[in-house]
Amino acid sequence: MNGGPNMLYKHFTEKLLGLQEVNITNIEENEKNIVIYAEMERKEHNCICCGTATDAVHDYREQEIKDIPSFGKLAIIRLRKRRYRCPNCGKRFFEKSDFLPKYARNTTRLVAYIIDKLRDERSFTSVAREVNLSVSTVIRIFDEVSYPKPALPENLSIDEFKGNTWGEKYQCILTDPVNKVVLDILPKRYKPYLTRYFKGFSKAQRNNVKYFVSDMWRTYADVADAWFKNATQVIDKYHWIRQVVWAFEKIRKEEQNKLSPELRKYFKRSKSLLIKRFNSLEEEQKQQVNVMLYYSVNISRAYFYKEKFLELLSIKEPKAAQKALAEWIEYTEDCGLLPFEKCTETMRNWYKGIVNSFATSVTNGFTEGCNNKIKVLKRNAYGYRNFKRFRNRILHIFSHQQLHNKQAAA
Repeated sequence: MNGGPNMLYKHFTEKLLGLQEVNITNIEENEKNIVIYAEMERKEHNCICCGTATDAVHDYREQEIKDIPSFGKLAIIRLRKRRYRCPNCGKRFFEKSDFLPKYARNTTRLVAYIIDKLRDERSFTSVAREVNLSVSTVIRIFDEVSYPKPALPENLSIDEFKGNTWGEKYQCILTDPVNKVVLDILPKRYKPYLTRYFKGFSKAQRNNVKYFVSDMWRTYADVADAWFKNATQVIDKYHWIRQVVWAFEKIRKEEQNKLSPELRKYFKRSKSLLIKRFNSLEEEQKQQVNVMLYYSVNISRAYFYKEKFLELLSIKEPKAAQKALAEWIEYTEDCGLLPFEKCTETMRNWYKGIVNSFATSVTNGFTEGCNNKIKVLKRNAYGYRNFKRFRNRILHIFSHQQLHNKQAAA
């Protein structure tokens, strides 16, 4: 499409391209690109040296600028830029434009477009391919994004995930599990680093934390004891409940290996039935479970302890649930099944935090969900060596989702 400037181009510029105060002189289009020839509206500019106003043009220079894709094609702006000459001091300088930063080869809105696209779990390579820029350019643009250290909420959740960055296998994630906000990503999960990090918050902020939710990593409990003295420490329900499931599964596997190949295959196919609560099964499934329990005394005994444990989880009154858990531990700790005896020992060691979980609905569920999204991000990017970039990508992704949640709630 070729032609001189007219009202159609003006409308096209303002409504579709969104380039204000720019006159389109020509547009060329092929299968891959849209090339827009343009120049700024001529107006007075103040000299960058002495401040004298002038519209005296010294000469013109053409600059090629990349813009956001339009209609599925790459957009290139060939801007005919004026160079003004100051009548007072003789300084020559280029006209200013709002859509193009000084010395930039990409429009301001292309930079914004790239940063917005990186709010998903997409890789830098994928975004670079879409906007026809090098991967290093896209990374350099994103590296201008930064997120400061957060304020501490009333409900603080901490967990680790396998990030393999900054020379460390595990990184930490901090969230507000009630308001569903990702607060920060930390490069290490060890006590010296966590101590330095939380020491950086004021005592008033730390004392404002009411619930500190974590798994059974001893460092987290030590940090909570030292720096969150007003907080109730809560062991996330998922983490202590799965101790019982692991104990049962260990016994199932040990006993299963003693059976014939045909029975081992049958047990393996039907293992999910043994994990579920007996009362939730269909009649035919209950019969299948009874058959499996018939073949092993130890599996049958382990199944009994597992079922008794699952029953107490349905108790809604906190004190009654605590009493039932204490009774289950006492009843099971000398059962003769080593995995269950170790399980009860773990529960005694973490009893206070486990009991606290009965009195609150605050869990690490949101945090665990965030960890799954981080895995997708890491997989798409084939890992991150630069921790700062990794942290900012994670916070960037979740800041967008948190804004979306707020808008949906409103």
